[in-house]
Amino acid sequence: MKDLHLADITKELAEEPIRKGFGRGLLEAGKLDVNVVAACADLTDSTQMGLFKAEFPDRFIEIGVAEQNLATVGAGLAAMGKIPFVSSYAAFSPGRNWEQIRTTACLNERPVKIIGSHAGISVGPDGATHQMLEDIALMRVLPNMVVIVPGDSLEAERATLAMAKDSRPNYLRLAREATPVITTDKTPFEIGKAYVYEKGSDVTIIATGTMTYQALMAAQQLYKDGIEAEVVHVPTIKPLDSETILKSIRKTGCVITAEEGQIIGGLGGAIAELISENHPVPLKRIGMQDHFGESGEPKELMAHFGLDAKHIRLAAHHIVDKKK
Repeated sequence: MKDLHLADITKELAEEPIRKGFGRGLLEAGKLDVNVVAACADLTDSTQMGLFKAEFPDRFIEIGVAEQNLATVGAGLAAMGKIPFVSSYAAFSPGRNWEQIRTTACLNERPVKIIGSHAGISVGPDGATHQMLEDIALMRVLPNMVVIVPGDSLEAERATLAMAKDSRPNYLRLAREATPVITTDKTPFEIGKAYVYEKGSDVTIIATGTMTYQALMAAQQLYKDGIEAEVVHVPTIKPLDSETILKSIRKTGCVITAEEGQIIGGLGGAIAELISENHPVPLKRIGMQDHFGESGEPKELMAHFGLDAKHIRLAAHHIVDKKK
């Protein structure tokens, strides 16, 4: 879409880990506002907080391997007027400290910015214990919590800057592996907005995070098959942009969701709730089907569990036929 200033996906795209965009965004946020502070649970380099730490050592706290403390210290900093970004692997935060996030940040409406890095099965060889797949569901259910899943590193950078200005608790989900950069510096991002990345009339593909690129590739293949797919990128899963999503679904009459996480309670669950109450249509959810991941190379795992363009394409053919 020209007005969204997207990269040309028909050409070879640059790749970069989404978490690197967060690192750049946090550094810039720190330069713009002296109240921005950061804390980490002994994973400073992995979660890309190193740039901020080097520039603002007096505004950085190394908590150590104590994720419950990470959340509560963040809430305390927020209570004192600071804008705290707290980071760890998503398997540990929110995986290990969900209750502390719930009670100290959400219940008290403190603007703690929780960064869950290394989420999804693309963590690869680290295996099922570190492949956090339930975090979207965990965070989406919390009152007051904003849930953001950027599609590439540039969007992660813009999302981080937007989070620093948001008055609510936020959760930012980041992938470890290098991901194709599909946006540009001019591509818009706003918390709570979804974006139509490709127009179509036959099926709506709603994707988030690393799966948006896969959805765009599937749409290209589907066009050759005679199916026009509309790709809606949803970087903010909560609050959900119901207006944009329902407008697309009313046009196409069927929908596929695609996420690198559990379909139960995640993006797929959110869309199922939305359309069941507002505009019931055939739905197929692409994602982890109620099971854990396993060790392997990221691309192998994505294909094995059906999280790639090939499986989105097959699902589109099936659901379009079902609609007819």
